[in-house]
Amino acid sequence: MGTPGNIRKKTVSIIENLACNVTKGLEIELVDVGYGFMGGQPHVTVYIDKPGGIFLEDCEKVSKSLGELLDLEDPIPSSYTLEVSSPGIERPLKKAADFRRFEGHDVKIKTYDKLDGRRNFKGVLKKFQEDFFILQTEEGEQIKINLKEVAKANLYYKNRGRKK
Repeated sequence: MGTPGNIRKKTVSIIENLACNVTKGLEIELVDVGYGFMGGQPHVTVYIDKPGGIFLEDCEKVSKSLGELLDLEDPIPSSYTLEVSSPGIERPLKKAADFRRFEGHDVKIKTYDKLDGRRNFKGVLKKFQEDFFILQTEEGEQIKINLKEVAKANLYYKNRGRKK
């Protein structure tokens, strides 16, 4: 029997593969899969996106198809909650394609190790090439960050001087 961490990774991997099969068939992008516990019960969250945005009908289709596959494959040995939604305004950036797609957008980046004395950055994703990108920080500096150094990345919505 594996360690809890290994079992969790295997479960997430199975869920991701099943979700990917479902979303590909619907021409929807699988953004991310979350798996944890809420109120002591397993909870699966699947984030999806497509050009023009995600609608309730998209979430319903993915939820129904994925729910059927999860019940058939049974990677979660007990009852669970399945939630399918849009990634929201602060969408996570996971794959190289995400960084390429969102060049020119505001992002928040957290690195595993310190770069220039810090691990947290906000700025504009200026340029993406193969395995690194250039981030122009809010202070105006340009920092080259390798994708392998990124612990977490999200789009960042900043209120650009709107009056309340």
